[in-house]
Amino acid sequence: MAAEIIEGHAQDLLLLCDHASDHVPKDIDLGIEARLLALHIAVDIGAGPLTRSLAARLDVPAILGGVSRLVIDLHREPDHPGLIPAHSDGHVIHGNADADRDHRLARFHMPYHQAIESQIGRQNPRLIVSIHSFTPKLEQGGADRPWQVGILYNDDARAAHPAIAWLRGQGLVTGDNEPYSGKLLNATLNRHAEANGIPSIAVEVRNDLIRDEAGVTEWTDILTRLVEHLRITI
Repeated sequence: MAAEIIEGHAQDLLLLCDHASDHVPKDIDLGIEARLLALHIAVDIGAGPLTRSLAARLDVPAILGGVSRLVIDLHREPDHPGLIPAHSDGHVIHGNADADRDHRLARFHMPYHQAIESQIGRQNPRLIVSIHSFTPKLEQGGADRPWQVGILYNDDARAAHPAIAWLRGQGLVTGDNEPYSGKLLNATLNRHAEANGIPSIAVEVRNDLIRDEAGVTEWTDILTRLVEHLRITI
């Protein structure tokens, strides 16, 4: 399954979660230890449960990726060199060395993005929010990441600037295009939101804050209030 689709009655908002799944189809051998599928290199930890919880709370549609980003990264352009990663955060993904790029694009990437395109065509949302998570620190070193949440965006900041201001107003340590820049990594929202003139944000929550049910519930509350704020702001 390339995409998990959740229905919702409220049509003004669409939720996306590119890296919701750690699933690897049985006919694909990545050549890695099974334990690596529980790490951030395979899945955005907590992002899938948070997206489902938020969709249920707000009663809005959501589309979640159905395969691990080690199979194919749904949040990359089709010609991106890291689309099918040969290595990630110090780990070699041996089984991807000779992967059939066109086959994986046709099997997973294209259906996922076609599902989003079709949903937008039916729904015509006023806002698109993409849910991700990030590690407190990269496994291979680097500085600690102090942010509790980051808001990523490219050229369209209509939703991003109010979101950052609101989150900071709640006392949350909030990154403005941190820990990643939406100027560089914004493939899904560039394609489906900016290209269609729809305001959007990518929300990056630090994954130690949403690893369990209590954390997911807390961030569902926070993001529900953020969405309610954006609904009257943009």
